[in-house]
Amino acid sequence: MNQPADAAPAPPPAKAPIGSLRTLWPFVSRHRGLFTAWLVALACSSAATLTLPKAFGTMIDQGFAQGGGAAIDRAFLLLFVVAVALALATAARFYFVSLLGEKVVADLRERLYGHLVGLDLGFHDRNRSGELVSRLTADAELLRSVIGSTMSVALRSVVTFLGSLTMLFVTSPRLAAFALLGIPLAVLPIVLGARRLQKISRASQDRVADANALAAETLGAVPTVQAHAREPYERGRFASALQTAVATAGRRIRAQAWVTAIAIVLVFGAITLVLWSGAHDVASGRMTAGTLGQFVLYALIGGGSVGALAEVWNELQRAAGGMGRISELLEETPAISAPAAPTGLPAPVRGDIVLDHVTFHYPQRPDAPALEDFSLHVQPGETVALVGPSGAGKSTVFSMLLRFHDPQAGQVKVDNVDLRQLDPAALREAIALVPQHPTIFATNARDNIRYGRLDASDAEVDAAVRAAHAADFVAALPERLDTQLGERGARLSGGQQQRIAIARALLKDAPILLLDEATSALDAQSERAVQQALETLMEGRTTLVIAHRLATVLKADRIVVMDHGRIVAEGRHEQLLAQDGLYAELARLQFID
Repeated sequence: MNQPADAAPAPPPAKAPIGSLRTLWPFVSRHRGLFTAWLVALACSSAATLTLPKAFGTMIDQGFAQGGGAAIDRAFLLLFVVAVALALATAARFYFVSLLGEKVVADLRERLYGHLVGLDLGFHDRNRSGELVSRLTADAELLRSVIGSTMSVALRSVVTFLGSLTMLFVTSPRLAAFALLGIPLAVLPIVLGARRLQKISRASQDRVADANALAAETLGAVPTVQAHAREPYERGRFASALQTAVATAGRRIRAQAWVTAIAIVLVFGAITLVLWSGAHDVASGRMTAGTLGQFVLYALIGGGSVGALAEVWNELQRAAGGMGRISELLEETPAISAPAAPTGLPAPVRGDIVLDHVTFHYPQRPDAPALEDFSLHVQPGETVALVGPSGAGKSTVFSMLLRFHDPQAGQVKVDNVDLRQLDPAALREAIALVPQHPTIFATNARDNIRYGRLDASDAEVDAAVRAAHAADFVAALPERLDTQLGERGARLSGGQQQRIAIARALLKDAPILLLDEATSALDAQSERAVQQALETLMEGRTTLVIAHRLATVLKADRIVVMDHGRIVAEGRHEQLLAQDGLYAELARLQFID
């Protein structure tokens, strides 16, 4: 069924920067073992890093000063042992945090995908699929970098900075006090640039999503593009979208580069000044060469940690923008959901359908009712055809029955149970749909048909194929039912796709059947074969048919003529022709001619 679409909404405003990353913790906490192992490895690698300068100072003061070969051997052995410990701890830290990142991002994607699939059609009408896929892929990929790398670098830098700062005061309190003066100067540009980076990062990700959405839309309509010879036009549109994304990314990169450069210059400028003072202390005998070397290494470690934090902060800004976009989706609540205590349909389902004074407006067209004070009662086992001009509300009736939308007024009932009291999944299990444009998945024919009932046996699938009069063309496929059908069923004709959809509905064997122009894509010979299959399918079932084809209308127990969301006439074919109203006009235009 075709649903009204709307233009994609404008990107929402940027959220608080790092705060949105807190929503990652529930995904991280599922893997406490890996998280704990990473923290232990991080502590060991940081301890080894902070031990290196001490070992280096000891090597200079004791090894060279004493002049003995044994003392030199011990000093260098100590230095080597610390280096080996650092290497092993760093490797363990990398392994645990990288694996943690893979698992967390996989969990996040699974959660987001499951949430998107469960959101109502109104949400999907308002949002482009390419935009959603971009959030599912590109934004989630940013978070993999945060957890698998940036988070580890950030915490390691904080630990090593605090540790090196402590050791600086232990080594030389006077020089450490001088070094401490440079820290506020290094942090200042980070703080000042954070807000701007946040906005630019969010804008950059939005532009990438725009380019992805355009590509997804165009690649999904390649036949139309090529039929109109619009390849150069589409290349130009995509190139323009990419240029916009690159230009926005360029602003982000320039801002990141300046923040990082200024922070590093300030930090190492302060370190240079302190070392100049230390060199004079060594020259005057107030400090040993080993102590100054130890101080230099601690200062380098501390300065490097501050520089790394500046760069990490930039990455966190980007990741926060991505997590903010993902959080917006996770915070979406479906407009259609099961009640807290859903009522079950009586067993067996009879298929008694009532639409009682239903009024419904699509959110995109609040001033134009799709259904207005619409009432219809379909008896169990009855076949009712809905006819009328485009926009009369026929497909909206199907949407109401499938509970893709809820009416703003009135009730929709099945077996005297209001659909709002039912679990939507339980309701839809009782309904089989054959749409005008069937969805064929990029898998084999067998799995496409089994989508109607996942636990069906191969024998039941074969029976559905025969009943849908699809056996001949299936037998001609290279691997019969195991043949891959391609994206959107590209290896099948329109009529063959329709029969796959009919076989899917036959396999589902639901008590209520909705046929939306199920024979529209078939030639005369195929239509006759499928019509026979549909007649078998409709036996003993409540059937609603959106019909323009004469053969379907003639077989209906009742024809309901719709216009502007209302019923304007109903009866059998001959009766409606005799009334010489809208149906007779449609018959002359669509059927008799």
